Amino acid sequence: MASGVQVADEVCRIFYDMKVRKCSTPEEIKKRKKAVIFCLSADKKCIIVEKGKEILVGDVVVTITDPFKHFVGMLPEKDCRYALYDASFETKESRKEELIFFLWAPELAPLKSKMIYASSKDAIEKKFQGIKHECQANGPEDLNRACIAEKLGGSLIIAFEGCPV
Repeated sequence: MASGVQVADEVCRIFYDMKVRKCSTPEEIKKRKKAVIFCLSADKKCIIVEKGKEILVGDVVVTITDPFKHFVGMLPEKDCRYALYDASFETKESRKEELIFFLWAPELAPLKSKMIYASSKDAIEKKFQGIKHECQANGPEDLNRACIAEKLGGSLIIAFEGCPV
């Protein structure tokens, strides 16, 4: 069921910037986004970037030691959100970085919010062409490293964000 919700141009631009990794200077790499959280506008008609809810690659290690834990902590306890996370993980053969699209719909979120986010998910997914991994999380237990590793490749994954799985 479509909700008629639009996706802001800034959301599409951020997705493109996270998806396409250009050869960049070290300063440009530091400004690249590691994670971004999106929400519905106040009038519930548009998916927008939630202000102040991002992690830059340059913040990792400098001010944020565990980016995934920090990302999980940025999600609201009692409302829904969409998010993009640029995951780093290892298999026995190689290291990889791939985007994960999240629909965060916690148990404590109002039913109306869950319905609007669920019915609007299609609009944002159509704009996010090429996403390999998607995860719906209904609580912190759905966002542990083992669950995410399972989504990324199951038993092939040996480490996620530098930590063994």
